[in-house]
Amino acid sequence: MEAAILTIGTELTRGELADSNGVWLAEQLTDLGCEVVEHVTVGDDVDRMAAAIRRLSERTGVVVATGGLGPTSDDLTAEAAARAAHVGLFRNEPTLEKIRRKWAAFEREMPVSNEKQADFPDGADVLFNPIGTADGFGLTLGQARFFFLPGVPKEMTQLFADAVVPVVAPMVERTTHQAYIRTFGLTESQISDMLGDIEDEHEGVTLGFRAHFPEIEVKVLARAGSASEAEAQTRHVAEIVRNRLGNAVYGDRTDTFPGAVGRSLRARGMTLAIAESCTGGLVGSLVTSVPGSSDYLLLDAVTYSNAAKSKMLGVGNELLRAHGAVSAECAASMAEGALRLSEADLAVSVTGIAGPGGGTEEKPVGTVWFGLAQKGKPTITKYRRLHGDRERIRTLASYVALRLVARAAAGETFED
Repeated sequence: MEAAILTIGTELTRGELADSNGVWLAEQLTDLGCEVVEHVTVGDDVDRMAAAIRRLSERTGVVVATGGLGPTSDDLTAEAAARAAHVGLFRNEPTLEKIRRKWAAFEREMPVSNEKQADFPDGADVLFNPIGTADGFGLTLGQARFFFLPGVPKEMTQLFADAVVPVVAPMVERTTHQAYIRTFGLTESQISDMLGDIEDEHEGVTLGFRAHFPEIEVKVLARAGSASEAEAQTRHVAEIVRNRLGNAVYGDRTDTFPGAVGRSLRARGMTLAIAESCTGGLVGSLVTSVPGSSDYLLLDAVTYSNAAKSKMLGVGNELLRAHGAVSAECAASMAEGALRLSEADLAVSVTGIAGPGGGTEEKPVGTVWFGLAQKGKPTITKYRRLHGDRERIRTLASYVALRLVARAAAGETFED
C-alpha cells in the first residue's frame, strides 16, 4: 500500500515552523506497513491545495493530511478538498454543538468564525476530535482514501490512532518490519562505514540514518514475503547492527539517552551527584526530564563562578589560581566536592569554555574537562575539545558527562 502525506500551512512553506507532524506521520504509516512515497507541503492557498489533493488522489492509496482545519480565514482545507472533489460543503450540527459546548465551558460565547469548523465536503465522514474544536474528516477521491487531521500535534496523534489506524491497518498486506536503534558517541559517517556492507549481505534490508544532534538513529527496514518473515529478518539484522556499534547503542525507538542512563543507575541501586559550570544546569535538566529521577539524583550544583566552586564544592583557591577553572584539577575537585556534599555513589562534573568568547590559544572555545568521582575509587578526569556554537557545545558536553555516568554505572573502565 503506497501512502502520501500532505502537510498544509504557509508557516511550513516559509520555514517559520518545523514540520514535525510530517515526520511523525511517516514513521507511523511505515510502521503500519505502508510505503510512504511522497510528502507534499503546500501553503494556505486554496487552488494550490486543491491541485495537490487531486494529484495525490491519482497516485496513492492512502493520503494523510494535517493542518488548515481551524477557524481563521487561512484555514482552507475543507474548502480545498471540496473543490478537488467537485462537491459542496455541508454543516455538521454535532460538530457545531461540540464547539459551542467547549466555549460555554469557559463561560464565553462562541465567535462566529468558529462555525466554519463544522463545514465539511459533501460525502465526507466526520472524524470526531475528542480534544479540540477541529474535527477531521475522511474522503475517498480517485483511488485514494484521504484523512484530513488537525495540525495541533496532540490532536493529530489522537485522531490518527482513533480514526486512521483502524481503517488503514486492514488495508495493508504487511510485508515489512522496521527496527529503530538509537546511538550516541559515533558520527553518522562512522556509523555508515561500520555498517556499509549490511545491505549487500542481507537481501531486502534497507538501512536508514537520522541525525538528531547529538544522537544518530539507525533504522533497519526489512521486506519479505510475509510480516513474520520481515520481522525475523529485521530482528536478526538489528542484532548485528547493535553488536557492531557496541556501547554507542543506548536503546530503541522509545528510549531517551537520559532515560537509559537513569535505568543503568536504578538497576544497580546507585545514586548520582552533578557539579556543573559551563553547562549551566543542562546536565541536571536532562536527568530530571525522566520521571522518577529522584530515585537516583541527589544533587545538581550549578557553580558557574569560581567563588561558587570554592564555597559550595570546596575547590581550593590555590588550585584555581594555579590551574584555572577549566582544568583537570578543577574538574576532579568539583566531582569530589559534589560526592562529599551529597554522599552519592558517584559524581560527575563539567567545566569548560562554551563560547563564543573566553577562549585562549592554550584553552580555545570548546575546551571541556570532565570529572568522575566514585566511592572507594580514584577520581577520573577526561578532556574533550568540542566544536560548534555555544548551545551545541553545552549540549554535547552534557551528553558526554552522562555517558561517563552510564559507563561508570556499568562498571566499565576508562582508558580511552
